[in-house]
Amino acid sequence: MKLSFTTLGCPDWDLETIVTNAKAYGYDGVDFRGLQGEMEIYNLPEFSSRLEETKQQLREAGLEITCFSSSVKLFNVEGHAANLEEITRYAKLCEQFGTRYIRVFGGRIGETDRQEAARSMAQHLQDLSRIAKAHGVTLLLETHDDWLSHEDVSLLLDLAGNASIDVLWDVHHPYRMLSEQPEETWKALGSRIKYTHWKDSLPTGEQASDFRYCLTGEGDIPLKEIYRILEQGGYDGWFTFEWEKKWHPDIHEPEVSLPQYVEYMRKLEQGLG
Repeated sequence: MKLSFTTLGCPDWDLETIVTNAKAYGYDGVDFRGLQGEMEIYNLPEFSSRLEETKQQLREAGLEITCFSSSVKLFNVEGHAANLEEITRYAKLCEQFGTRYIRVFGGRIGETDRQEAARSMAQHLQDLSRIAKAHGVTLLLETHDDWLSHEDVSLLLDLAGNASIDVLWDVHHPYRMLSEQPEETWKALGSRIKYTHWKDSLPTGEQASDFRYCLTGEGDIPLKEIYRILEQGGYDGWFTFEWEKKWHPDIHEPEVSLPQYVEYMRKLEQGLG
């Protein structure tokens, strides 16, 4: 089992702290989604003028960059040029670090007809895909916002044709927001699921959106079942902890949540969970 975490979980840590703690806690990689307030990390010296120093830090710690998590939203006609630029910048970083993936969002479609939105997104995706392919990179569509259900994700993948895109299964959102059962998700998308995000939560009200994040294994997301499905399905990708401390500052500090995730997942791996 290859374990990673997104930097959403430690928004105040500098790069040295991220690398030091990732190694100490037993992680194998880091998924970069911002660094100390800057969400597009290619704007920072650590990933531009001091790039070689960063590569050395990670190499000496035995860590990989597992994914660059972009802010790109595919349903964003007005932002087409900005999306192309962002994917280009991240794709170049992928080449530098040997990283295979860039995460993208589907985005929210509002009152737009879903078929119409998906067709527009698929056309946009072809342009982004050409950039990704040129750098040996695969885009990952996360099960998020208005693209949670396996039906909707499948629709977009089918329309995208041979575009360089696969699926990032956020194992929390489809189950919590739609009550989509993990078996359904895997049956429909398993061949395209190349990466996973993990987190846990408990409901706090009657609406699906009424929940609070909690430490891994302390909520009611069927994480053990999901792990079993992935294991039996031959999944060999990353198990990435997405602790959304950046967006929810009241949840546990990363010094608590990040090592606890490793402990929980290693127990699952050993059949002790």
